Amino acid sequence: MRTFLLSIAIIFSVFQVSMAQSKTESEVLQLSKDKWQWMADKNVDKLADLFDAKAKFVHMSGTWKSPEELEIIKSGSIWYKEAKVHDTAIEISGKTAIVWNRITLVAHVRGNDVSTEFTVTEVYQKQKKNWKMLALTFSSVRDTHQIKK
Repeated sequence: MRTFLLSIAIIFSVFQVSMAQSKTESEVLQLSKDKWQWMADKNVDKLADLFDAKAKFVHMSGTWKSPEELEIIKSGSIWYKEAKVHDTAIEISGKTAIVWNRITLVAHVRGNDVSTEFTVTEVYQKQKKNWKMLALTFSSVRDTHQIKK
């Protein structure tokens, strides 16, 4: 009987951890999705709350930190009109979450509308009660690229 109760306790503990992780994954994935909409809407206030002050952003044309990314979005020098998300994967390790999105990005860049296939890597860290983005990297890929889960 004691072995049975111990087994039930272990199963319940594993179930709780797995459910908590699923809740965390859902929370971060929703935040990632919201971020794309905030970028399209040029909502720099919401993005400033999300981006860590030292976050790095890697684009095809350069790398910069949060203040520059926010200014680029605010000014419209890159207008992230729409990110069509085709595939997503997430890994959680402690207070760090990494999200990979395979997207088609429709953007207005240097006076031209462009559509580009990317895999975007986003790194988040739980700081106090909120998730903060530490890094966002755009990697140009073919439209047949798949994210391994």
